[in-house]
Amino acid sequence: MTTFGATTVLGPILGIETSCDETAAAVLDGTGHVLSNIISSQQAVHERFGGVVPELASRAHIQNVDHVTRRALDNARLGWQDLTAIAVTQGPGLAGALLVGLSYAKSIAYALGIPLVGVSHLEGHIASAWIDRPAFPRNCVVLIASGGHTHLFHADESGGFRLMGRTIDDAAGEAFDKGAQMLGLGYPGGPLIDAAARKGRPTVVRFPRSRVRTGALDFSFSGLKTALLYHLQTLTPNAIAEQQADLAACYQEAIVDVLVRQAFAAVERAGVSALAVVGGVSANSRLRAKLTERATQEGIELGLPALSYCTDNAAMIAAAGQRALLLGQVTALDGEALPDCVLPSAAPGGATGRRR
Repeated sequence: MTTFGATTVLGPILGIETSCDETAAAVLDGTGHVLSNIISSQQAVHERFGGVVPELASRAHIQNVDHVTRRALDNARLGWQDLTAIAVTQGPGLAGALLVGLSYAKSIAYALGIPLVGVSHLEGHIASAWIDRPAFPRNCVVLIASGGHTHLFHADESGGFRLMGRTIDDAAGEAFDKGAQMLGLGYPGGPLIDAAARKGRPTVVRFPRSRVRTGALDFSFSGLKTALLYHLQTLTPNAIAEQQADLAACYQEAIVDVLVRQAFAAVERAGVSALAVVGGVSANSRLRAKLTERATQEGIELGLPALSYCTDNAAMIAAAGQRALLLGQVTALDGEALPDCVLPSAAPGGATGRRR
């Protein structure tokens, strides 16, 4: 496999991801090359509710996981007997959704007699930075920005992670979703705000860029949401509709500015020259543009996954699983789902191990 710049030959590995509302399966070959990456979206199931309904997500995973996995194997032109290991998201995520994928993966591992590797969803996002760029520096800062997480980690040469900062309230992706609801754009909010903002002016309204006193590299987006709400209360419904693109652009700009500011502050503090930005929010076109501009100005090597690896997917889970296998880390068949775990280094400065 090729992961984090190191090359070791392993056999094909199956990755399964069911942490939230995407049922995904992927197969990587022994060098870390993606042979297939299948994602079944539940957007149609949840959009009428304006967010993910956990029970409905679990039911959809039950209906889809076997079909999605068989498609991944077919697209990879492999059979069950060709697999040498299975990686599956063990947490964090929705408890019921995690149990579907974990139970399915356990049954396959047991039937085939191959290793099972439980993977942190966040470690999967981190691993996505190296899927297309195996030579990207291993000593770097990683910003994970998604619907449920906004974390800054310092990744070191050994593959360990040190938490540098995190959101104290809402994740960036959640802020996008809530803002989109307030603006009447719909669900999921991130792509809809991105699309609307391209037609708007980001300087019409100056929304706040939060700074957290308790942690210089922490994030907070709750105040921004409140600022948008209060601003909308001063407008009529017709005015909101007329100004929707401008408001989307201004709101997006505030989120992006904070993410860029904190990410490059972490790069400076860690004393590294590389920054990877991963997770669903890393697909945002404005964020990618501002990161690229700032990285070019400061001579920082920037790692942005391909769009197909930004949102929840199983290729990143398989990639993280391959790395765990290299370190001799496997999961017992009685391993539990860990819906509340982040990474074992839960506090700034903590050392990273693996929880099972």
